[in-house]
This record gives sequence, C-alpha cells and structure tokens, in this order.
Amino acid sequence: MTEHQPPGGPSGDPSGGLPGDPSGDPPGDPLGDPDSAYDAVVLAGGAARRLGGADKPGVRVGGRALLDRVLAACAGARTTVVVAGPRPTARPVIWAREDPPGGGPLAALAAGLRHTTADHVVVLSADLPFLDRRTVRGLLTPLRHGATTDGVLLTDSDGRDQPLVAAYRTGPLRRELAALTGRHGELTGLPLRRLTGSLDLTRISDPVASFDCDTWDDIATARARIREHGHVLDEWISAVKDELGIDLDVDTGVLLDLARDAAHGVARPAAPLTTFLVGYAAAQAGGGREAVAEAARKAAALALRWADEETPDATPDATPEVPEAPHATPEALDTRPDA
Repeated sequence: MTEHQPPGGPSGDPSGGLPGDPSGDPPGDPLGDPDSAYDAVVLAGGAARRLGGADKPGVRVGGRALLDRVLAACAGARTTVVVAGPRPTARPVIWAREDPPGGGPLAALAAGLRHTTADHVVVLSADLPFLDRRTVRGLLTPLRHGATTDGVLLTDSDGRDQPLVAAYRTGPLRRELAALTGRHGELTGLPLRRLTGSLDLTRISDPVASFDCDTWDDIATARARIREHGHVLDEWISAVKDELGIDLDVDTGVLLDLARDAAHGVARPAAPLTTFLVGYAAAQAGGGREAVAEAARKAAALALRWADEETPDATPDATPEVPEAPHATPEALDTRPDA
C-alpha cells in the first residue's frame, strides 16, 4: 500500500486555505481525450442522521447544493450515475437505486456500477464541498500512468481512509463485489471496509478535498471558509458558471486587471459594463479562453490610453504597453485594491 502527496503538495488542514480555483481546470487540459475516459458514481442516498434527517445532498454551500458541487467536480466523466431518488440537478445524470433503498454504501455502489462501462470509475459521496476537478484528475492519474494498484483514495486530516473520495479500476471492483455477494448472499448492510480491505489501494493525503459535511457544524465551517478573502471570488465565479450552464475556463486575473483599469482610469461604473462587453465580444468571436483574453487585452489597452490622457505630460502618441497574456498570481488577487 502506497501513500502519495497530491501534485503540488497536500492541500493542508481543513482549517487552513483552500485551493485557489474551485473548477480545478488547468489551461489546456484535454478533458475530451478518449484515453482518459472515466465514469463516476455518486452516492447520495444516506439517511443523514447527524443532520437530523435533513436532505443533505440538497443543503447549499456557497449558493449551490452539495450534490451539484460534487457533480461539477466530476463533470469530465463520460457517464455520471447518482444513486438516490431523482431530483433536479445542475448537470445531467443517470439515476439508480439500491434494492431495497437504504441498503448501505456497498449495495448503492453495486447499483451505480451497473450503469458504467469505463475501465476507471470515480466513486464519491455527495457531501464534499471542496472537491474539484483537479482532485478528481489526481485520483485518476496514477491508474492511467503505470500504477498497478486497484484504486486510489484520499485520506482525511486524521489519516483515515475515505473510500468515497476515490478512483478505482472497474474490473477489481466488480470482482470483489461479486465475491462479497457470493459469501454473504447480499450486500445490504455490509460496511465499505469489506470491499476496500480486499483491494490493493494507493493513498493520497488531502484533508481539504476529503472534508465532508456530516453535521451542521461542518456545514457552517464550509460556508464560512468559502467566503474567506482569497477564495470567495473563485467560488462565486464557479457558482455563476454552474447557475448559467457555462463551462468556460477563464483567466479571472485578466478580467480583474481589466475591471481595475476601467474603474480607476475611467469611472467605477465602467468596470462591470466593460467586463460585460468583453464577454459579449468574446462570444461573438466564437468564445473560449483565448477569445476572452484577447478581448480583455484590447479593452485594457483602451482603459490605459484613456487614463493616460489625464496625465499632464500626455502626448497624442502616448500608448501604454499591455502584455499579450497578463496573468495574476493568487497573491496578487489577495492584495489587489477593490475595483
């Protein structure tokens, strides 16, 4: 059994900082690569006893239901199966149910697995507010690139296995579930450790992504942390994209720099209007990250030229240079003055 750190090191303790980009989408990531196809099974049918029987998948954190946050993290899946009673979701899914309902995680996993066909499956619970696509890819990468283990799972801040934040090879999962059914007659009521104990698993320490919401205190912690300065903007943008059905990787640093230049160099109301016009122009140009960056670059150059005219030594030929591809680091986002 092997333990790995996620790329870039562990995310840190749950009381600490969160990953800067909730979408977790590095530029140029080939989500459509057929060789990287995977399916996802999300278990969302628990009783939520520690929440007083509340509808946990529907509890909102940062304006989005917990289930929708998890579905956004596995949006790259070829097929996503949610094991629970049907409900409205931000993304299309296949619904499945264990028989009888409430039969426990192994029975639910088996029910969801019946609808999958990929060689790799990501298995997730529906109460992971800080899960993102980067984490999902980190779980899948060892299985795709030489690891001989049956699966990769996260461990929490106490070092405990989290088998419902994991990626598995589908073949070993089906084999061991069938063996358990043969020995016990059914999977209802069996604990997950009966399955994971028979698999060869790689472990990744990630206390943030593995943080789950079992109690109302956990919900309160999650809601407070996503509003911390340095995370709130990325969380808000991610929520808006989900709400509007937009799946676009945008360099927020470019737009923030533009909004700052428009607000300071022209007038504060110019900031939101300019960013709207940039979005419209990017859409007219076919959309995409490059179209947004180019439209923002042109608008930023205009804003700087506008502001330059206010300086006493301005000349008709004074044209400030603007980098072709401006980028902002997380530190710059934290210290940038409000637009």
